Amino acid sequence: MSDLVSAIGLVLVLEGALYALAPGTMRDMMTKLTTTPDDVLRMAGLVAAAVGVLVVWIVRAA
Repeated sequence: MSDLVSAIGLVLVLEGALYALAPGTMRDMMTKLTTTPDDVLRMAGLVAAAVGVLVVWIVRAA
C-alpha cells in the first residue's frame, strides 16, 4: 500500500512541476487535447498504461 501512495505522490510531484515550470505550454497542450480525436487519446492512454506496467514489472524483477 505504501508503494501505491508513493507512486501517486510522485505523479503529483511531476504534474505539479510541469505546471509550475511551464504553465503556458501546459495550457496550450490542454487546448490541443480538446481537438484531438477520441481514438488517438484512447490509444495514447493504452500505450502509456502498457509502458507503465512494463516499467513496474522491470523494476520489481530487478
